[in-house]
Amino acid sequence: MSGLPSGGVIPELFHGLFDDAAVFPPGNLPVAEAVPAHRVHRAAWYAEAVGPLLCGAGRLGELAAAAAAAGGPAGAAGATGPAATGGPAGAGGDSRLRVGLVLPGGSAELARALAAAAPFDLAGVELATRDAADAVAELDRLLPPDVPAAVELPRELLRGDDLDAVLDVLVDSPYRAKFRTGGLVADAFPDEAELAAFLTGCAQRGLPYKCTAGLHNAVRHTDPETGFEHHGFLNVLLAAQETDRAAAAEVLAERDGEALAKAVRALTARQVTVIRNSFTAFGTCSIAEPLGDLASLGLLSSPTPPHQEDR
Repeated sequence: MSGLPSGGVIPELFHGLFDDAAVFPPGNLPVAEAVPAHRVHRAAWYAEAVGPLLCGAGRLGELAAAAAAAGGPAGAAGATGPAATGGPAGAGGDSRLRVGLVLPGGSAELARALAAAAPFDLAGVELATRDAADAVAELDRLLPPDVPAAVELPRELLRGDDLDAVLDVLVDSPYRAKFRTGGLVADAFPDEAELAAFLTGCAQRGLPYKCTAGLHNAVRHTDPETGFEHHGFLNVLLAAQETDRAAAAEVLAERDGEALAKAVRALTARQVTVIRNSFTAFGTCSIAEPLGDLASLGLLSSPTPPHQEDR
């Protein structure tokens, strides 16, 4: 990236990368606490790195009540202002709570969920399905044209020739793919080869995607408590520019944070654009952890406090 911005500036590589999945496992933050916490993120110096607050279709009523209790209809008082202006809450822009709608029940939930999401600033829809063609058809029929969407299929349907068939359906649509990179059991975490097949399949087609689960740390590692193998989001960012599976898998396997940070610093503006046109975001139940990892690697720094003379 030809050096890094000064303290308090979010590098382009990380803009909107961290979707706020605080209410989902393993964080499971109560909705009533997630709304004010999200507002803090959207008003902070790192607001440009933070995506929408993700919410399942079945919790939209709970979200509306929490948002109203926290500051007016659907969460007024600058819920999205920081993202639009980079300034403090209330600095401008649409003041409704910016929400990403997650539909684990598939297209059958879509019409009702869209109606329930009307009070919010709908940032996107993430629809789980076993039939990509059906999901695309329903999104085409019901989704407002200015709302983006991502389609998630079970990982068992994203292997071998099935992967190519699914990606071919999505590449002819306006929708992103969505891939699950972790969960609450070891089998929920794909290995390097499986993830590399998905990433390079998307890269070869120019198909954007987002990831979800298990990705809130920057570097690939083994969780000391669970023993689960976690991918690092820096690994995925760097692998997103690869079209060769073996090369992508090698990047995904890297466990040296300093090596990854060096590779990030060397990215050109064009490479950053290619990467983020592919890997658009990931859901994380913690915003603090990925920011902390970037800071520890020297890829991000908070604003320098103003100098105060001794009195």
